[in-house]
Amino acid sequence: MTHPIKIDVWSDIACPWCYIGKRNLENGLAAVAGDEDAPQVEVTYHSFELSPDTPVDFEGDELDFLAEHKGMARDQVQQMLERVTGVAAEAGLAYRFDLLKHTNTVKAHELLHFAKEHGRQHELAERLMSGYFTEGRHLGREDELVSLATDAGLEADAARAALQSGRYLDAVRADQAQARAYGISGVPFFVIDGKYGVSGAQPAEAFTQIVRQVWGERGEAAETADADSVVA
Repeated sequence: MTHPIKIDVWSDIACPWCYIGKRNLENGLAAVAGDEDAPQVEVTYHSFELSPDTPVDFEGDELDFLAEHKGMARDQVQQMLERVTGVAAEAGLAYRFDLLKHTNTVKAHELLHFAKEHGRQHELAERLMSGYFTEGRHLGREDELVSLATDAGLEADAARAALQSGRYLDAVRADQAQARAYGISGVPFFVIDGKYGVSGAQPAEAFTQIVRQVWGERGEAAETADADSVVA
């Protein structure tokens, strides 16, 4: 078994559960890394916009946005954010909704495709989500995105050119079309080896279990194939 398990993750930079799900996935994979027959895994992130109609410069804070977007009372929204902050803390993430600057994320997604092309997608995904949820960085502005891209090991001028050209927008739209084809309506959503779908920010243990299961299935299939070849 030489090819890795593929995990395709649909997420949005502005989705708090997506960052939690990302960290839980990483922790779940770390737990299997020490297995005697450790699964090989390849993770790829795909674009999904939860609120594509959001302006780049939203007037108001996260409470205002969610109250308006979900039609909830501000005290209900506050309780919801406190709950999410607590869950994030359990995953080792220090969310700061008081600093968060809600914005349109399409340019951030374009930048992620640029980073993927240059082998830095994981680094940029982490930097974007960390900047958005823990530092109050404005991910709708070009200068901020370029700054975060350099933090992730990308070249500033190349990142700026990628953003200004719009040449990765088609890749963003292709990811979104694939999500619709899969019937994905919310994120995070994980497609494991092209055959198992996992919805939501599952605990790390759930990812550990499914990766071991898929790797075990691979092993059984390989043994069956070897036996069949001997018989033949």
